[in-house]
Amino acid sequence: MGEAIGQLLPFAVGVALSPMPIIAMVLMLITPRARANGITFVLGWMLGIAVAGAILLALASPSNASDEGAPSHWVSWLKLVLGLLLLMVAVKEWRARPAAGADAPMPKWMSALDDLTPLKAGGLAVLLGTINPKNLLFIVGGAAAVAQTGISTGDQVVAWIVFTLIASVGVAAPLVIYFVMGDRAASILDGLKTWMARNNTAVMAVLCLIVGVKLVGDAITGLSS
Repeated sequence: MGEAIGQLLPFAVGVALSPMPIIAMVLMLITPRARANGITFVLGWMLGIAVAGAILLALASPSNASDEGAPSHWVSWLKLVLGLLLLMVAVKEWRARPAAGADAPMPKWMSALDDLTPLKAGGLAVLLGTINPKNLLFIVGGAAAVAQTGISTGDQVVAWIVFTLIASVGVAAPLVIYFVMGDRAASILDGLKTWMARNNTAVMAVLCLIVGVKLVGDAITGLSS
C-alpha cells in the first residue's frame, strides 16, 4: 500500500492546488451563509472525489491493471495519453497567463456564489472536483496509479481515502482559517484570493507540466519493459 500512496501523491497534490475551487471557497466565506456553505462545499468535494475514485478503481479491477506487480500495457498507454493531455493543458495555461501584476479573468459563475444554498454549494464542489477536465485528468491518473500496484481491494480503499484527504487540503484550508483565525481571517483569506487569482494559470501550468512529464516517463518505462 505504501507504493500506491507514493504513486498517487503527485496527482492528489495536483487536485489540492487547483486554484479556482480555492478561490470559490474564499468567496463563499464572505457570504451570509459562510459556515454552512463552506462545510457543505468541503463535504461535496470529498464525496465527489471519493465516488469518482471508487468507480474508476472498480472499472480497473477486472481489467488486470497489474501483471505480477508491474503495470499492464494498457495502463502505460493510459498514462501516456494522460501525460500528453496534461502537457497540452500546461502549454495552454501558460499562454493564457495574465500580464505581470494583473489578475486572470474569473469565471462568470463566481458572481452567483452569494446566492448559493448549502445544497447548491455541495453540488458545485462535486462539479469542480470531478467534472472539471483538469481535475479529472489528475483523478484518473491517481486511480490508475493505485490500480497498477495490484494491491487488495481493502488497501485500495485506504489508499484512495488518503488521496481524497490530500486532494481536499486546498479547499479545506480556507475553511480552517475562517474558523480558527476569527476576525483576522478576512485579511488572510483576501490575500490568498488575490494571490490565487493573479497566479492561477501559472500554478496550473506548472502542476500539469510536472505531473504530465512524470506520466509520460512512467509510460515509456512501462512500455519498454
